[in-house]
Amino acid sequence: MHFVIVGCGSVGAGLANVLDEARHQVVVIDSDETAFRNLGRSFSGRTLCGVAFDRSVLVAAAIDKSDGLAALTSSDETNAVIARLAKEVFRVPKVVARLYDPRKAAIYATLGLQTISPVTWGINRIADLLLYTELHSIAALGSGEVDIMEVEVPLPLIGHMVKDLQVPGEIQVIAVTRQSKTFLPASEMSLREHDLLHVAVSATHVSRVRELLGFT
Repeated sequence: MHFVIVGCGSVGAGLANVLDEARHQVVVIDSDETAFRNLGRSFSGRTLCGVAFDRSVLVAAAIDKSDGLAALTSSDETNAVIARLAKEVFRVPKVVARLYDPRKAAIYATLGLQTISPVTWGINRIADLLLYTELHSIAALGSGEVDIMEVEVPLPLIGHMVKDLQVPGEIQVIAVTRQSKTFLPASEMSLREHDLLHVAVSATHVSRVRELLGFT
């Protein structure tokens, strides 16, 4: 597969190396040629020095043949412009833009842009580490609005049903790991000792999960 990455900071370079190691074709664009040093010597993809919302630069990166583009510069506005160009002009199948200001997420969503917000995710993750030590966040979806969390069933909830831990629009048990096997649970399934729950939680309702699990 062919990917274009715009912005060669720590995140852009890290992503480029991951894709490169997976043997995908990768082109990295940055306006500062010295930024390519972040890629290291093992990177085997291409680099292009230039402004990525310049059509000629994108064409040189073979964007018309790309399977995906990630806009990871330090500017929200630049990332949005590049992402829209990729999506609307070049019809790139998968486009992701980094968003520093989570307040702009709704605006970008109306433009049809998929965004990631390290600020939103970071805030929720730090709060999780400080306040909810029994819960373990393993992933964030969207711009950090939904967390995927893991927790072992507390003793008081053994024998209760999966549905007892679910709140529509807030909390959803999406999988259970039991005796090293992970499966999708029925809402009527009884919980057993040592069950590991995988729960999708609205980032604003983590405290509600804590209450349901008895961690108060």
